[in-house]
Amino acid sequence: MDDISKVLVSKEEIEKMVDRLGKQISDDYQDEEILVVGIMKGAVVFLADLIRKITSPVILDFMSVSSYLDGTVSTGKVNIKKDLDTKDISGKNILLVEDIIDSGVTMSCLTEELKKRNPKSIKVCAAFDKPSRRKVDFSADYIGIAVPDEFIVGYGLDYAGKYRNLSDVRVVELDGGNK
Repeated sequence: MDDISKVLVSKEEIEKMVDRLGKQISDDYQDEEILVVGIMKGAVVFLADLIRKITSPVILDFMSVSSYLDGTVSTGKVNIKKDLDTKDISGKNILLVEDIIDSGVTMSCLTEELKKRNPKSIKVCAAFDKPSRRKVDFSADYIGIAVPDEFIVGYGLDYAGKYRNLSDVRVVELDGGNK
């Protein structure tokens, strides 16, 4: 863990954020059923905490998506690596749960793609948001914590597959820079 520096978001701040988002989502949906879709792999930790705070009926599903060709260059088109197990989403309330919104390209493309399947509604909940990195006009409906433009890990976020299990969010020092 030599490449990890300061704690950016504490475990306690994360717990308060999850409580707030769970209440807000529950209030918005009341007793309506929600198909909560976790975007793998990063959102899994946040998703597990969040659904326990939602009082509305929840059905859980997962997707794995990317809009990046080689991990760094966006194609502007979503590539669905793992689609929903729930084949028919028409008339359903969809809540996409993401670990972090960065450029906004992936979530923008994914929401447009899912709209073609005629859901009742589509909303996006992100644990973390980097608005300074936005490349498209996109904002999540529910945002946990806005973070600065630094490379962060923990609470589901990883660096080379590591550090997802940290209970807080920390900054990674990458060869003299953080991006």
